[in-house]
Amino acid sequence: MFNLLRPKAEMISEDAALPGRGTPIPLTGTHHVFGTPLSNEVPDGMEEAMFGMGCFWGVERMFWQLPGVHMTLVGYAGGFTPNATYEEVCSGRTGHNEVVRVIYDPATVTYDDLLRVFWEGHDPTQGMRQGNDRGTQYRSGIYTYSDAQRAAATASAEAMTPRLRDAGYGAITTEIVDAPLFFAAENYHQQYLSKNPGGYCGIGGTGVTCPIGTGV
Repeated sequence: MFNLLRPKAEMISEDAALPGRGTPIPLTGTHHVFGTPLSNEVPDGMEEAMFGMGCFWGVERMFWQLPGVHMTLVGYAGGFTPNATYEEVCSGRTGHNEVVRVIYDPATVTYDDLLRVFWEGHDPTQGMRQGNDRGTQYRSGIYTYSDAQRAAATASAEAMTPRLRDAGYGAITTEIVDAPLFFAAENYHQQYLSKNPGGYCGIGGTGVTCPIGTGV
């Protein structure tokens, strides 16, 4: 009963999380924007990145618009429940965040460019919510795949802190941690706003510019 009544903005403990399942959600079909097969693989010469910025529908659209991005996928990460479903994540009982995985060509778009989209594309000071979307799955997060990414992410947070403060915002609540295991979301979530151009998007920035990268 306690778990059912627990506020969704309160992180669940590992021993109280849903058990999940051993079978992954199938990732099939083609990318609705790029027309290439949906894949979690990182081709030779490409690099990977992962971000949580609120509802992953709008976040994914921001990144597929960047030249040099090879693949975007929405999914779940940072929790305890293996192969969780969307309904389970939304219950607040998995610990997962809604994330976007980005596979990109670093010769065309840099990690700093991706960080600029991250910081300018949402409000990183809201804790366990983003706009009207509330819950642990809407927290702000940068999930790094290397020491270089971790250093760049940390430096960008330090650069954004005084700018956000001067604009009247509170402290940054973004978690910057090593990339956890990524679980792809159900196919109907992939490139949702390309399939449904008038669909819901609760993502909005602060208007504060990030002093790194070149932007879109």
